[in-house]
Amino acid sequence: MLQDLLSVHKAEFKDHTELRAQVNTTKRVTLLLGNMVSNSQSEGGGVSARVYKGGTFGFASGAEYSPESVKNVIAAATDNAGFMNTHVNLGEKPLPQAKAGKAELKTKVENNVSQSMLIDFANTLDGIITKKYKNLTARTVIADFLGMEKLLVVSDGADSHWYQPRSTVYVFMTAETSDGVPVELYEPFSSHGHFNEIFTDPNLLTNKLDELYEHLMKKREGVYSKAGLCKCVMHPDLAGILAHEAVGHTVEADLVLGGSVAGHNLGKQVASDLITMLDVAHTFNGKTCPLPIYVDDEGVTAEDAVLIENGILKGFMHSRETARRFDVAPQGNARAFAFNDEPLIRMRNTVIMPGKSKLDDMIASIDDGYFLVKTGNGQADSTGEFMFSVELGYEIKNGKLGQAIRETTISGVAFEMLKTVDMVSDDMVWSISGFCGKKQPITTSMGGPAVRCDINIGGR
Repeated sequence: MLQDLLSVHKAEFKDHTELRAQVNTTKRVTLLLGNMVSNSQSEGGGVSARVYKGGTFGFASGAEYSPESVKNVIAAATDNAGFMNTHVNLGEKPLPQAKAGKAELKTKVENNVSQSMLIDFANTLDGIITKKYKNLTARTVIADFLGMEKLLVVSDGADSHWYQPRSTVYVFMTAETSDGVPVELYEPFSSHGHFNEIFTDPNLLTNKLDELYEHLMKKREGVYSKAGLCKCVMHPDLAGILAHEAVGHTVEADLVLGGSVAGHNLGKQVASDLITMLDVAHTFNGKTCPLPIYVDDEGVTAEDAVLIENGILKGFMHSRETARRFDVAPQGNARAFAFNDEPLIRMRNTVIMPGKSKLDDMIASIDDGYFLVKTGNGQADSTGEFMFSVELGYEIKNGKLGQAIRETTISGVAFEMLKTVDMVSDDMVWSISGFCGKKQPITTSMGGPAVRCDINIGGR
C-alpha cells in the first residue's frame, strides 16, 4: 500500500499542480494445449507531477518513490511549465476549479493474488475443457490480474487514494470445418476485484463454456453471409463495443478539437430517439459499475456524462483544459494508465441505455437478416466510420434463428447506423475485459442492450 509522501508538499505548490504516486501490478499465466507458454508478473511505479501555467503544462516523473524524488519531480514540472509559458505565452485563463475534498480508499489494497493461484486455476480449468469438449483442435486458457493503486494530491479539487483490481480469465477454443479450415471463438470472464474473490471455483464457468462450445460447433458448420445492407439484431456485447469505438471516441473533446465528426453535430439528431448514451462514473441503477471512477487524475470528482439523449448529441467528455475551452464543467474523464503517463480524456463505463423490447421479439420481427453475437478486431476513426469483424452470428429466417455464419465484417458510419435503430432490448450486459488504446492503454468498461438496425455486412 502506498505511503502518503505527497500531502506534505501541497503548501509548496505555486501554480495548478497535480502530484500522483502510482503502482501497477500485473500477473498473467497462459496455457496452450495444456502447456504453459507464459508465466509473467511485474510491478511498475513511481511519482509524477504536472503543473499548469498560462495555457501550457509542464510534466515530470521519476521511477523512485521517495521524499527526494517527490521534491525533484515537483521542481522539474514547475520549471518545465514556466519554460513553456515563457516561450509559448498563450496567456490562457486558469483551469476550471474542481470541488475540493478528499476521496478515501474504497477497495482494500491487497497483495494476496499469487502466481501459483493463477497457475492452479488455469490448469484445473484446462483439465475440465480437455475432459468435456472432445472436438477441439486447440485450446488456450489465460489467467490475468491487474492491480492499479493511485495516490493523488492536487492544488485544487479532490485528493484521492484509489485502488482498482481487475481479474480476467480468457478461454479460446478452436475446431476445424469439414474442409479443414480452423474456426475459433473465445470468451472473456472479467470483473472488478481480486482473483481469489472473483474466481473461487473453475467449475462455476462451465455453463458459459458449454454455450461457447455449442456456438463453436455450429460455427464450424456455418454458411457465408450475403453481402449488403440488411436488417440485423446486434447482441449487447457487439452493440457495446460499437458504442465505445465508433461513437465514444468521436465525443472525446480532444478529438473533437482535432476535427471529429461530433464537433459540428452538437445539439443535432445523430441517432434514433430510442438511443440514449452515457459515460457513467461509478454507479448505474444503484449498483457499482465494473470500473468505478470516483475522482479522475486531475482531481475532478467524477460524474456521469450525458453524450446522447433521445437521439440528440448533448455533450462531450472533457479534461479540465477542454472544459475551459468549451465553457462547461469537467466531469472526471482525465485518466492516466501509468505513473509516467499524463492524463488524457478517456471513457469510463460507456453505455447505451436499455429500452423496452424483448430480444426474442426483436429476432421474431425479422424475416431475413442476421443476429450478430460476437465481434473481434476492428477499427473506427474520428469520422465515425467503422469496420469490425464478426466472430459469431446467425441467420434469421422468418423470425427464427437459422444456421451460424462464418466470420465476416460489418461496416458503416456510426451516426448514420444509429439513426436506423428501431428496437432496443431491455437487457443490460457489461464488458470489462479489454483495454482501450489512445496513446496509452487504459481499462474501460462498456455495456448496453441489444439493438435492431440496418448495417452493411460482408459476404464471401
